[in-house]
Amino acid sequence: MGTAREGKSMNYESWLKRAAFVAPLALLAMDPALAQDAAPEAPAVADPAAIAFTFNTLSFLMTGFLVMWMAAGFAMLEAGLVRSKNVSMQCLKNIALYSVAGLMFWVIGYNLMYMDVNGGYFGVPIPKAIPDPASETSGDYAVASDWFFQMVFCATAASIVSGTLAERIKLWPFLIFTVILTGVIYPITGSWQWGAGWLSEMGFSDFAGSTLVHSVGGWCALSGAILLGARRGKYGADGSVHPMPGSSIPLATLGTFILWLGWFGFNGGSQLALDGFENASAISRIFVNTNLAAAAGVVVAMILTQVIYKKVDVTMALNGALAGLVSITAEPLAPSVPVALLVGGIGGIIVVLVVPLLDKLKIDDVVGAIPVHLVAGIWGTLIVPLSNADTSYVTQLIGIVSVGIFCLVVSSIVWLILKFTVGMRVGEEEEALGLDAVEVGVEAYPEFGVGSQRV
Repeated sequence: MGTAREGKSMNYESWLKRAAFVAPLALLAMDPALAQDAAPEAPAVADPAAIAFTFNTLSFLMTGFLVMWMAAGFAMLEAGLVRSKNVSMQCLKNIALYSVAGLMFWVIGYNLMYMDVNGGYFGVPIPKAIPDPASETSGDYAVASDWFFQMVFCATAASIVSGTLAERIKLWPFLIFTVILTGVIYPITGSWQWGAGWLSEMGFSDFAGSTLVHSVGGWCALSGAILLGARRGKYGADGSVHPMPGSSIPLATLGTFILWLGWFGFNGGSQLALDGFENASAISRIFVNTNLAAAAGVVVAMILTQVIYKKVDVTMALNGALAGLVSITAEPLAPSVPVALLVGGIGGIIVVLVVPLLDKLKIDDVVGAIPVHLVAGIWGTLIVPLSNADTSYVTQLIGIVSVGIFCLVVSSIVWLILKFTVGMRVGEEEEALGLDAVEVGVEAYPEFGVGSQRV
């Protein structure tokens, strides 16, 4: 009985639901006018300009976040490749240089790089207020989003110098140089191409900065390393090289993966737009070429170190990835996959061959930034015409040499002024104690007694 009542109740409720659904349909069938009134309004067609503005602004912001995250990658890479007594100093330098770069790019750098260059050599050296993106209703993107994207590139150039000169340079002279690099040197060379300066007029091509970011930092690092000198004990009087292993390969590996991830923003964001099929497809292609070039750099570096040294050097593999990334940065869109693999693979060869060459010349590059950023940057820029028919090897070479001479001359002048005024280098005793204890006052690994062991 109970089951029968429940069944009847369910049938009755079902009938009510059906009636509630069918009744309005019957009324609409009897009165078409009523049906017309009940029809929902058609959705408004979205403004194509607003859609493009949104996607392009979002692209600048998201890829800018990725490039900003590269600051963490540089910090971890350097922290892993320096000795334990200098880890805190490298962490401090990296957060400081990022902050200095942001301030200097606002004060003077952005305007030097982009304002009224008009085929010349630099823009207008005056501060300019950052536009409020919420107040902008026209254009292809929010100008403030572009400013942010360009600023994080500026910070990348300074990070390159930090790793090369690690373990023996004073903090404040380094930061003074960072002020000049991010406020003057990098913006001026950037204006030559990205600011529609004289190199752009000539037809030079550097899509995302193999030369304009990485080689700029590499040239400044090279001049600083020569004038600063090697770490004490690195090279013997007989020409022998005494290895100084880093504190943490896991940290260095983590830093490399962070940089690899950030590079998708570095190269992909340099398409400068995300609206439409063409731009979305281009960014996707850039991602693929960027990833494969890095992978080729790793594999080639591993094979080459196995052949030469009979063992695989993990630090060479890490820098092989970065050299592959730097190499493809000058032209990540145009190459086919085989060309991208070739460009990245030769980047890996560069690392393995140039690191010992620097040691023979007694140029102490703690993290291998000169082979990775300078030499691989030159290679990547020079080979652009292989896949981009709109430029030439002669034009590319003119750009490489011009940027190199400018950076070497200006950075050397700044380094020399610092050397003979405030001094660049810590004393012998301070270097032995470690910069964490001498300049920072906070050891990275106090529980291991690093300060007392002086490793």
